[in-house]
Amino acid sequence: MTKAIPRTKKGPRRISSIRLRRIAARLSSRKSERKILKGIIHIQASFNNTIITVTDLEGQVVFWSSAGTCGFKSSRKATPYAGQRTAVDAIRTVGMRRAEVMVKGAGKAREAALRAISRSGVRLSCIRDVTPMPHNGCRPPKKRRV
Repeated sequence: MTKAIPRTKKGPRRISSIRLRRIAARLSSRKSERKILKGIIHIQASFNNTIITVTDLEGQVVFWSSAGTCGFKSSRKATPYAGQRTAVDAIRTVGMRRAEVMVKGAGKAREAALRAISRSGVRLSCIRDVTPMPHNGCRPPKKRRV
């Protein structure tokens, strides 16, 4: 036999003013008040997704965007168009003037994201490829048998 759970008074749940301020601060800090003039743009283009991170010159992350957060799902996240939209979203939010670009990965969206950044009016001081290359380190996985 189970006990009956005592019911509290019904009605809409009241949110305290402190909770409202916390929620508003979390939402407002995501997209505003983070304008920088110079910075570093990291493009990580994998075979499944494209992630673009905007940092200041010290390496502190100011804004990031990925193809998944831009609304693309499954295999569409790896397309060049998704990389282009992701780059435009990241640059427009931050409002940069000059930037260095670090490109990592071998995905299809590398060049599309780079072209979108240069077309958006940001002056690129250097473009660096930082894709990790093994110097005969770890043993690669077995070849696929199909």
